[in-house]
Amino acid sequence: MDCFEDPSQSSQSLELKCSESVRLVGGSGLCSGSLQIWNQSWTSVCEGALDLRGAEVLCRELDCGAPSFLQGALSPLGQTFHCEGHESALMDCPRSRPKTCSSGPSVNITCSEPVRLVGGSGRCDGILELRHRGDWRRVKSDSTWTLRHTAVACRDLDCGSAVKQKRGDFPESPVWEVLSYCLRSSSLRECIWKEDSTSSKGVELVCSDLLNRPILSLVVTVGVSQVEAQVEAQVEAQAEVQVENQVEVQVEAQVEVQVEVQAVRVQLGSQFLVQCSVKPQFPGGSFQLLSPSGNHTLPAVNHSAHFLFNHTGPAHKGNYTCVYHLQVFGHSFTSESERLELRLGALDSDLIIRVLMILLLKLLYILPLYCKVKRGSRRTDRL
Repeated sequence: MDCFEDPSQSSQSLELKCSESVRLVGGSGLCSGSLQIWNQSWTSVCEGALDLRGAEVLCRELDCGAPSFLQGALSPLGQTFHCEGHESALMDCPRSRPKTCSSGPSVNITCSEPVRLVGGSGRCDGILELRHRGDWRRVKSDSTWTLRHTAVACRDLDCGSAVKQKRGDFPESPVWEVLSYCLRSSSLRECIWKEDSTSSKGVELVCSDLLNRPILSLVVTVGVSQVEAQVEAQVEAQAEVQVENQVEVQVEAQVEVQVEVQAVRVQLGSQFLVQCSVKPQFPGGSFQLLSPSGNHTLPAVNHSAHFLFNHTGPAHKGNYTCVYHLQVFGHSFTSESERLELRLGALDSDLIIRVLMILLLKLLYILPLYCKVKRGSRRTDRL
């Protein structure tokens, strides 16, 4: 049994909260680490014993958010837990005999922190809310709340660093109160100390990763291009295993293929266009294109900008990145796109072969007609 202190409203009492069967250890908080189960003692669970549904059940049992990372989930035949996803606890899931690991790799999981910002332009600005015991409530703020506490919330949200905070009044409602001094070293969820409070106080936050990530696309307007991509396959599998004098195995698998564009090969002398765009969030702003031939800046029009390059040459070879700049809330924000590489060169051998095959087929089609016309003209000459 794993217990931790929970300071209550009264300094004369102390509440102990216990997790009877599962815990995550060695992580950054209660919502991440290596999975251990209680079986007369705490033992680690082997890698591959849990799939995504099991991870969702585990995160929910620990009162955390959805799983954001699960190591070793692609071994359906070695699974210990076979969850359907609706269970309230991991040990409620059908399971085969658990394989504990003394030295080998164990299940490593990261659940998102049960924190969110609402009423803003996106996930990294808005009114701070926290989920505890399945209930979303506003976090109460007072004069002791500083930018350091805002930084903890931004970190829990994976939204970068703290930029701005504003304490405000809202309709009276149940709230979660947190210990300010606790936030110096822990997450918001671990610092709740008063659960039966109502208040009109709250705090609006702005984190540094406020802006949506821009999208870079390259289009060849005159000439020929070839996309060079990397294909990644993600497999989600689940299995049901029953042992009763015999082994029955049922495996269901879903394969999701993702294509990640790594580079675009452009023929020398071509004309190409780079488009920088961003999902609508705020009006205005500008796009800066970082390119081998220099940096270029254009204002954002309808949340996009277009950069035209004529007569592709060696100076255009290299990496291209879009950077979105915006002034909002009295601060400057930037967001950077994925990098795309432009490569130069003649067409590849496969494309050349296809072109030659087309020419050959046309020749084979035209040649008999030519011969037929030639024979006809000879007969005419003889007559």
